Amino acid sequence: MTSQERARPTRLGGLWAHRNFRFLLIGETAGRLGASITSVLLPLLAVDTLHASPWMIGLLTAAPWVPWLVIGLPAGAWVDRLPRRSIMLWCNLVSAVLLLSVPVAWWLAALSIWHVLVVAFLTGAAAVFFSTAYSAYLPSLVDKDDLMEGNAKLQAAEQTTRVAGPGAGGLIAQSVGSATGLLFEVLSFLVSTVCLLSIRAVESRPDRESGPILREIADGLRFVTRDRYVRAITVFGAAVNMALAGYQATQIVFLVRTVGASPGLVGTLVAFGGVGGILGGLAAARVSRRFGTARGLLYVQLVAAPFGLLIPLTQQGSRLALFAIGSTVMMAGVVACNVIIVSFRQSYCPTELIGRVTATTMFVNFSTIPVGALLGGAMNTFLGLRPTMWVVCLGLCATSGILLSRPLRGLRDLPVSQQVPAA
Repeated sequence: MTSQERARPTRLGGLWAHRNFRFLLIGETAGRLGASITSVLLPLLAVDTLHASPWMIGLLTAAPWVPWLVIGLPAGAWVDRLPRRSIMLWCNLVSAVLLLSVPVAWWLAALSIWHVLVVAFLTGAAAVFFSTAYSAYLPSLVDKDDLMEGNAKLQAAEQTTRVAGPGAGGLIAQSVGSATGLLFEVLSFLVSTVCLLSIRAVESRPDRESGPILREIADGLRFVTRDRYVRAITVFGAAVNMALAGYQATQIVFLVRTVGASPGLVGTLVAFGGVGGILGGLAAARVSRRFGTARGLLYVQLVAAPFGLLIPLTQQGSRLALFAIGSTVMMAGVVACNVIIVSFRQSYCPTELIGRVTATTMFVNFSTIPVGALLGGAMNTFLGLRPTMWVVCLGLCATSGILLSRPLRGLRDLPVSQQVPAA
């Protein structure tokens, strides 16, 4: 990439003035919006149209996440070998074709639940490669000092789609049907593809020879397990994800059966978490500049996580506000922490390893999601909904202890290279 293409944008516009980043942001937002809409359409298609059993619905929910456990680590090695933008383009096109097959099969009266399950699994596999390449691609577009701002804008846009997508998915299903509605995600993949093709940047590639795939996977695992900063941050992310998975497995049934909220009210209350995510994405860079990245990460977690303890106190009437306030602030903290962590990983990890390190950390972090969901479901059965909500929210608060331990304790900033950071 030339120095002109890599130059930092003017202060007036920030990264909005960065042409290549704008296209990445627009394309990624379009893809995320399509995925958010589809997260509603696919279950509706399975339940209302194909009359799938609860067991099949569970398989459909798990299908997009299974590829992370199967191919997550090899994906990192391949991302480090190949041009990242090319990987993203191919993933978009493959996903668009896969999703297009669903409405086509429906129009031909040949659609089955197994078809939908295979599509969910294969698009999930494409998402593994896309997400790994996308995280590794951003440092090729913007200066290292702009990674925090870039990740903050991308996270805020993603949270916006999570607020807007489910409602749009419901309206689309009512208007044109769940199967035909999947054409909207096909369109979103095409928009993302056009935006990626519009980026005018030459991606720098590390000058190295590729070795055996297992050795390259081992290199990524070795870096994550031996580097004390990456290891600590990865353990923190995995613990947070486990607590959040238990929370998400409980929140809707808690609101419906314990609080007695109507379906419309449940949707409104759950949307407050997405609003908090938007606010957290926007605030992350400012917090990091004010307190430092390491202290900012700790302060955000210490301040935001305890607000989750308002959620188990939710009751009908005015105490519904406790859920709204608690979920807003709690999710703002989660997203702000995520922005800081992703920016740290992108700036700290060696260029030739970033794909494998990203895949390894995502593999560890995402592997705790099904564990947390299963534990949450078990506690719902044996402890009850409100006690379970107390446990998972207290668990999220307890993850702060990881940030208070070595080697993060006492640091102002996380390192930007493999050197000891300033205290």
